Amino acid sequence: MNDAALKRDTHEIVVDEIFPHQPETIWKTLTTAELMGRWLMMPEGFEPIEGKRFTYQRTPAGGWDGTIHCEVLEVKPNERLSYAWKGGHSENVGYGSRLDTVVTFILSRAENGTRLRLVHSGFVLPKNETAFQKMGEGWKKVVKNIGALASGED
Repeated sequence: MNDAALKRDTHEIVVDEIFPHQPETIWKTLTTAELMGRWLMMPEGFEPIEGKRFTYQRTPAGGWDGTIHCEVLEVKPNERLSYAWKGGHSENVGYGSRLDTVVTFILSRAENGTRLRLVHSGFVLPKNETAFQKMGEGWKKVVKNIGALASGED
């Protein structure tokens, strides 16, 4: 795990949803690059293998080139996917400020399907306030998109 996720003064975004799909269906939606591109953004080089590095590309800002650098930290098929999420630039304020966080997807069986819990941890406030606020709203939409795409994968 990265240093930011271990600090006590960090904050996390948590989104929890239950979908009427089997864990295997949600897992496929979370770990297939083409599908990831439909619910979040297209990853470059993603594979659900621990230690695998990949990137996402966003709009550049200030000293930041827009690249989000990720590394798969944990893979437990149909249960848990976790990856580092690093980007931004130390001289940026607001959008594109330095970010060193971890995104974790936790799947568990629920009475009528699968509970998907997303935890994006390691936000240092106030430095990461803009990202924390925008991503907090964004992840809610992303999780709903995951559920909608999973419906087409059943």
